[in-house]
This record gives sequence, C-alpha cells and structure tokens, in this order.
Amino acid sequence: MDWSKGIDRALRHEALFGDRVVRCFADRPTNLDDLIRRTVAAHPERDAYVHGERRITYAELDERLSRVAANLAALGIAQGDRVGVLADNGIDFMVALFGIVRRGAIAVPLGIRQQAPEFEYMFNHCGLRALIHDANLIDRLPAAAAPPMLIARFSIGGTAPGARPFEELLTPRPFTPPAIAETDLAMIMYTSGTTGRPKGAKLPHIAFVHSAMHFELCLGHSPATRALLAIPASHISGLGAIVATMLRVGGCVVIETAFKAAAFLALMQRERATFTVLVPAMYKLCLLEPDFDRFDLSAWTIGIFGGAIMPPSTIAALAEKLPRLSLVNGYGATETTSPASVMPLGHTERAPDSIGKTVPCGDIVIMDDTGREVPVGESGELWIRGPMVAQGYWDNPEATRENFTAGFWHSGDIGSIDAEGYLRVFDRKKDMINRGGYKVYSAEVENVLNSHPDIVECVVVPSPDDVLGERVHAFICARGPGLTAAAVRDFCLPRMADYKVPEIVTIGTDPLPRNNNGKFQKTVLRDRAREQAATRVHQSGRK
Repeated sequence: MDWSKGIDRALRHEALFGDRVVRCFADRPTNLDDLIRRTVAAHPERDAYVHGERRITYAELDERLSRVAANLAALGIAQGDRVGVLADNGIDFMVALFGIVRRGAIAVPLGIRQQAPEFEYMFNHCGLRALIHDANLIDRLPAAAAPPMLIARFSIGGTAPGARPFEELLTPRPFTPPAIAETDLAMIMYTSGTTGRPKGAKLPHIAFVHSAMHFELCLGHSPATRALLAIPASHISGLGAIVATMLRVGGCVVIETAFKAAAFLALMQRERATFTVLVPAMYKLCLLEPDFDRFDLSAWTIGIFGGAIMPPSTIAALAEKLPRLSLVNGYGATETTSPASVMPLGHTERAPDSIGKTVPCGDIVIMDDTGREVPVGESGELWIRGPMVAQGYWDNPEATRENFTAGFWHSGDIGSIDAEGYLRVFDRKKDMINRGGYKVYSAEVENVLNSHPDIVECVVVPSPDDVLGERVHAFICARGPGLTAAAVRDFCLPRMADYKVPEIVTIGTDPLPRNNNGKFQKTVLRDRAREQAATRVHQSGRK
C-alpha cells in the first residue's frame, strides 16, 4: 500500500494563519470536537475505550464529554481558557481531555513523570484556570498548588487536599456547544527546551484533524482497528497516532497504564489488538520475554515505531515470529502534532534505515545553515510545513522566531531525502538525548546539575545503550573528591522527571575540555561516553 501516490484530487492548497499556504484535505471535520461527533453518529454502540474491566461506548463517551464541558462552563471556564490534565492513561483522562476541548477551552495534557518545579513553571506560564489530576499525584504539585489564575482542582480516583471529586464534572447539566474555528487552539503541549525551560507548542484543531486523517490514510485504519495504548496518552505519539486517530475512524483504544512486556503481550492476545505504537526498546523487551511464543498475536497487523531506528536484528526476529505484522517507522514531534513522515506499508524492508515518506499534506525540505535547500541526497536540517504544524510557542515570541520560518518548523534534525522520497535522519542538530522514546535536552539537565553547590561545571551527553537507544551521561567537574554519583542522582530526582536523571555519572576535579573559544568540546565527551559504554558491555560479557 503506497498512499504517497494518487491522492492529489483529495487535497487543495489553503491559506491559514496569515502567512501559511499549505495542502489540506478538502473534505474534513471542522474541528476536533466535530471529528468526535461524526464518529459518535456513525458508531454509537461501538466500544471507544477498554481499560481493565471498564468499557465505554462512543455514545457513552459523547454524553460524558458534554457533561464535563457543561460543568466547566458553569464553573466559569471560558473559551480559550487553559485547563490542565495531569493523569495516567485511563478512561477518565480521555473524558477530561476531550470534555475540555468540547467546551472550547484549551486542554493542556501534562506528563505524570515531571516534578513540582517543572509543573510550577508550566502552570504559571500558560495561566492555568483549572486542573484535573490523579489523586495519587498530589505530591507532584507545586507547594502552593495554585497558580494565580487557578480557580479549581478536581481529583481522579480518590480524594486529594484542596481538590473536588472529578465526578462533580460528570453531573448532568444542559450544554450548548460553542462555535469553534478550526484555527482555534485545541491544546498546548509542552516540549523540553534547549534553554532549560519547556516550550508550549500551540496546536490548533486543524492540526489534530489532519494528524488523525494522515494516520487513517497512511495505515488504512477502520472501525475494526483495535489499538493498544501502551505509551503515555499525554505524549504526542500516543495522543496523535492512537487516541485522535481512533476517534476519527471509530476504532477501539485498549488502555494499558504501565508497560510491562508480559502484561502487554497478554493484553494484546486477550483483546485481539490489531495496532500499537512502541519505541524500538519496547519491541526488543517483548522479544526477550521468555514466553513470547505462547501468546496468540495473530490479530496484530501494524506496529509503529519511532524515536530511533529499529535494529535490523529486531526487525528480522519480529518478521520471523509475527509474519503478519507490518512494522512502520513514523517520524514527528510535538510541533508537528505527531506524524511528519510515515513509512508506507510493506516498504520497511525496502528502506530499513528510512523514517518513511512525507505525509500527504506535509512538506519536508532539507536546508543548509544559510536557509537554502540542498540537492537531493545531500544532508541538512529538516524543515517541516503543513496544517499539522504548531502555530508557534505559547507566550514565547523569541523561540517562535528562532524555530519557525513562514510556517516551516525547524526540526533541529539533520537528514536527507532521496530521489524516491525516502527520508533519513542522521543526527540531531540540537543537544537532545533520546532515552527509550523520551526526549531529554542536555541543557535542561545541565541547568539542574549546575545548581548543586559541589559542582563546578558539567556537560550532559548521550551514552549508547542496546535497550533504550541512549542513556543520560553526565560529566562533572567537582569542587573536591567527596561528590558521588549516588548523591548527584539524589539531588536530581526531586527536580526533574526520572527519565532525565543521569544514569551514568563521571566525576573528576579537572576542568572539562573546551575549545579555543571557551566552549565545551562535546564531541570529545561524546567519544568518551561511547568508550565507557563499550567498556561496560565488554566487562559485562566477560562476567
């Protein structure tokens, strides 16, 4: 199936957001809530979500979304107000998120692995008006738990000090849907920033509509699709590739709260799941499960991977054990509302090192440092444009100017495109570490480390890892010999998400290497990290 040919008649160019002219699907829902309502009308009795013993149909989902929207309106939440959702994967997360969208407010999904200082910044930065959170995450909230604009908190799954029960938002109440333009913001999603502060990507309704339609077209999804959600719904990959896409096609989302290989495989078998999205490390962990062969995974036909290139050995092993499974590389980011490129079905073996082809309504050009397109096959930075690209960053005009040009988002990734349209990514222009699909910017970690009283200077680089792809490696110049790696990690844990905490720490008292301009020589330290990783693997093998 090569969707990259023969669809031109379904597309047209449109002027959006003032200075952007992009290809769009001519026939599309008018906003994200319209997308949901169309599916409810077509498939009211089909299961929308399954989570453990809980099941909810599209008709039941529709009723709950209207109740949340009505109660938010009664609370004083207006169109355009920001409402946060801080919750683990679950049906209530979905109801809260899309109830906010139905109200015409701007949903702000938040990752549960962040820590209080990170939340405090985001809450205040976007001017959060209300927050819906898991009761057991109360300790993650800022001490005050109340940005200046916050008027209410609601807790899911139990009571929490200062919060009202989420069930109050499900009280029946009349609701008149507001007029929502497709260029209105649907969500603000925070992405790590190279300066140590997260940036809030402004994602309009039209972006989510096109993201869902791209996945529908590229992967042939239908109401029969049963997608297993094993990655966070608060992350753009889970939200775009699975949640929004199933809302578009009327498929079912089977929800897993925390990925464990054996439990994942058992759930795939029990629910006859046909589709999922995993990072390469998760596929490998499944293959390492001793009882892998006893699971009936015959219904599983499509598996997306992203965040890293899948090792050829993993592709070969999966092809042998699951011959009906089509592996598909997908490439995107928060700023592209998930997919910017998707590998056509059946093409992975043809170009195993490729991230696929540009999605139908997208444009990807390879640019040099002067802002000129390079010839086919040559490398440069990927610039991405389309109706699925963010409008910019919330309340951050400087970052918007630096990262967007005439509607093109500068990805920071270095890659190429060949004569057949296959895209490849070779390296990252930005100092970013990809730990099992979670993006960690070096500057974020360095900012925290540099606040430690015994650290003189530090540099954070990726360390290669067979399972996670990369781990966080910190090189530290300490004031004296007393600082330990354990102390460094203990210092970091309450100040950042756990996946950002350095797992490998090299401590010395000598200054870190710098070039003649006084800048750290990160290439030297990356080489040292690779050497240390190779030594660890060798020593482990020897044992």
